Amino acid sequence: MRGSDTARTSSARRRAVRTAGALASAGLLVPLLGAAPSSGDSQQAPAERLQNAFASAAAEYRVPQSVLLGVSYLQSRWDGHGGAASVTGGYGPMHLTDARTALASAPHHSEGTEDPRGDTSRPAPPPRAEVPDESELPARLRTLPRAAELTGRSADELRTDAAANVEGGAALLATAQRKLGKPLSGDPADWYGAIARFSGADDEATAATYANDVFAVIRDGERRTTDAGQRVALAPEPGLRPDAAQLKRMGLRKAPTGPTECPRTVSCEWIPAPYEEFKDPNGNPDYGNHDLSDRPKSQSIDSIIVHDTEGRWEGVLNMVQDPTYVSWQYTLRSTDGHIAQHVKAKDVAWHAGNWYVNAKSIGLEHEGFLTAPDTWYTEAMYRSSARLVKYLAKKYGIPLDRQHILGHDNVQGTVPSSIPGMHTDPGPYWDWQHYFQLLGKPFHRTAGPGSGVVTVAPEYSKNRPEYTGCVKPGEKCVPHGSAAVRVHTEPRDDAPLIKDIGKRPGGQASTIDVNDVGARLSTGQQYAVAGREGDWTAVWYLGQKAWFKNPAKQPTAVPAKGLLVTPKAGATEIPVYGRAYPEKEAYPAGVPVQAVSPLPYKILAGQKYVAGDKVPGEYFYSPTFDTAPHRVVRGKDMYYVIQYGHRIGYVRAADVQVARPGS
Repeated sequence: MRGSDTARTSSARRRAVRTAGALASAGLLVPLLGAAPSSGDSQQAPAERLQNAFASAAAEYRVPQSVLLGVSYLQSRWDGHGGAASVTGGYGPMHLTDARTALASAPHHSEGTEDPRGDTSRPAPPPRAEVPDESELPARLRTLPRAAELTGRSADELRTDAAANVEGGAALLATAQRKLGKPLSGDPADWYGAIARFSGADDEATAATYANDVFAVIRDGERRTTDAGQRVALAPEPGLRPDAAQLKRMGLRKAPTGPTECPRTVSCEWIPAPYEEFKDPNGNPDYGNHDLSDRPKSQSIDSIIVHDTEGRWEGVLNMVQDPTYVSWQYTLRSTDGHIAQHVKAKDVAWHAGNWYVNAKSIGLEHEGFLTAPDTWYTEAMYRSSARLVKYLAKKYGIPLDRQHILGHDNVQGTVPSSIPGMHTDPGPYWDWQHYFQLLGKPFHRTAGPGSGVVTVAPEYSKNRPEYTGCVKPGEKCVPHGSAAVRVHTEPRDDAPLIKDIGKRPGGQASTIDVNDVGARLSTGQQYAVAGREGDWTAVWYLGQKAWFKNPAKQPTAVPAKGLLVTPKAGATEIPVYGRAYPEKEAYPAGVPVQAVSPLPYKILAGQKYVAGDKVPGEYFYSPTFDTAPHRVVRGKDMYYVIQYGHRIGYVRAADVQVARPGS
């Protein structure tokens, strides 16, 4: 580090100490709990340090503390993540970005080999085209180096020290305010433009959405304990009205307009995926990268699939605009929650690896990596995604529960051979509990303690199962909050994990690899109770009795209500399917009959599974660019959608009977 920078760092630190002392003496620097420390107190309780760091940085850089807290909450909910980077290379409570350091190249959805289309009526799409290297990163992905220049602190300090990180964020906000020609006012309403600029957005709509969200946080107030045990509070300011007119004077571009299907509360632009013909590598006619349809008139839209991109925003947009690749309806950006729509909801995107699911779902890709670096997603993206899902759910009548809002990792393979290659995103680090709180549907107890159904609901930050394989096979991942709970063959920690004969047909044991979903429950999923013993609960899972730790003092599941199905009386076992296709008699001339192929999974007599929708067998035939021969085939056979293992499955209604509902 340059000598002048070293001096600047020392000076900044001395000023911060003096400021903290002055504030404490005046009674303004008050921890959430307990008395304020004296001016010379360097031994303040650990749980109070971050709150005081916000106060100190706010005073040092003359940024209203509520502005600093509001911006930080929208980025990280004040979590530091142990100095690990976010999916876009953001560090610390202020999500200061240093993508060149943090992000390694990663192939799109490298955790599986599935054909995203999931249909054998035409060949799988060819591999994606290579994404060109970006020689220059956008400004929103390199705010940490700039913060280092402004504060005189080293980049490593800003990555790993929460107080330094907060100082860096305050410096960036103060600099943005000055560049706008605005005074460093103590009134948070005067900081609308600086907050909008902090987002890194280059268009007016995205910047406005971000700033509006920050002011919503300030108006409502927040209070939580962070992942490092820090108690932080932001007092509500319900009457706060920002000077939003500042945005018009910032010279930001207007976002491209188009036929987007988004709520007004998000920033959304139209970047269409192509519907084009081309020649495959053998010179045969082919087309991509989605199918035209007329949903929901032709077929119902009954689910929304949450994915992560396994690549950066710019590269992912290149891929979805490639007619030889695949598609999804929406992509969401991590830094500010901006949304791009690519495929109309009425059309069928190729995204889930199961054609039956594709034909009846909408796919959302969230900028992020399942394993590398240590995956965490910004609050801005969670909020934007939740608003989009609420909008789509209301428009298409989709229930807001985990039987209809699925992860890609919950989608079942269509036939036995496809199960091992099914994808596992968004992975165990996606915070389903927080996501459903934003959807207004939190997971909580809905039945008495003797209920025959449980909803998986661990406390994300305290639930830290060990994983391997985030960086290298077999290597331990960095400890992290998780939405997943493991299941064992017996009620003890050292018992073997449940085996998944679909994922490993040879009968090999499940592992704790981050991509192995063979013995994993996910937050929000519901299961039928199969037994209880001490701190352990058993559920029916993959045709087996699966045990997970569920202590009363820190439960990982709560009693719930739910519809249960079990094999019909007299049946010793029934098959499970990966898709709900019609019986052969339903297919008209010219449409090839699709086999109703059972998976290697069974439900044995006496076992029960939570059921969702009861649906008719249905198949969307669309093998050609010309839509004239396209058909939707519906049969008389009915199916139940069930929570079978980590993934959903389908059973014929004729094979089961409704058991006593969980109550």
